[in-house]
Amino acid sequence: MSLFFQLVVSGLTTGAIYAALALALVLIFRATNVVNFGQGEMATFSAYVAWQLMQWGAPLWLAVLASLVVAFGIGIVTFRLIIRPMMSAPVEAIVVITLGILVLFQAACMWIWGAEQLSFPSLFPDRGFDIGEVRVLSSAIGTLTILLIIALAMGFIFRFTRLGLSMRAAAFDHARSVLVGVNVERMLMLGWGFAAVIGALAATLIAPRLFLSPTMMTPILFYGLAAATLGGWDSPLGAIVGGLAVGVAESLGASYLSFIGADMRIAVPIALTLVILLVKPVGLFGSYKVTKL
Repeated sequence: MSLFFQLVVSGLTTGAIYAALALALVLIFRATNVVNFGQGEMATFSAYVAWQLMQWGAPLWLAVLASLVVAFGIGIVTFRLIIRPMMSAPVEAIVVITLGILVLFQAACMWIWGAEQLSFPSLFPDRGFDIGEVRVLSSAIGTLTILLIIALAMGFIFRFTRLGLSMRAAAFDHARSVLVGVNVERMLMLGWGFAAVIGALAATLIAPRLFLSPTMMTPILFYGLAAATLGGWDSPLGAIVGGLAVGVAESLGASYLSFIGADMRIAVPIALTLVILLVKPVGLFGSYKVTKL
């Protein structure tokens, strides 16, 4: 039984990273109805910025904080220069554009820093403690704590601040928000900035485990997409729950379903997502849109 709980702890830790990336995807989707396939590569670029600052002598935490500021700027610039001019384009065109963002940032990382895998230090000490026979690492506690802080901060901003309420209004109905004085374009731009910051945090947390490389976040993006689909694309809470569920399902499935093997472990959360969608197509916390005729 201790193996089961050990796998759950490991799954929750990894799932917290999936949840952070899924939350970034959901924030952008709620605001602009765009699934940003380039979110992972934008986050990778920010992680490279943190690594570069450390090479220049900056302390780890200062480098990470500075990279988050850069990530915020990247999100805003990406929206202003690439997404905003194409807002009225068909969905198919938007999908191609976000794939172009993926390729653009991946190529930029490779051009500036090369394709070699780089070591990235962990934000947390390499220690842990035992609960019975289950080993809990400080990185697990730290990763889950960061996810909790992000969730509480986003919940507070969107529920109790004028900025958050304006962002929710702009995401819900662009036309009517303009009538009550909301600067919709500015709110959407800030939404892309906040999403880029959350994505950058996810990249910073996963980089010590995967090594920093231009394609580091590509497989993580698929887990993030599965988490957002499982939780519901219009629900930040669903993104968090979906990410944790995907992480635990992957951890348990890879160990108990030995015939799958490590290379096919992604099939477990995808199968779980398909089963949930057969029962509730909008995801666990997604809502149906009602159209009045």
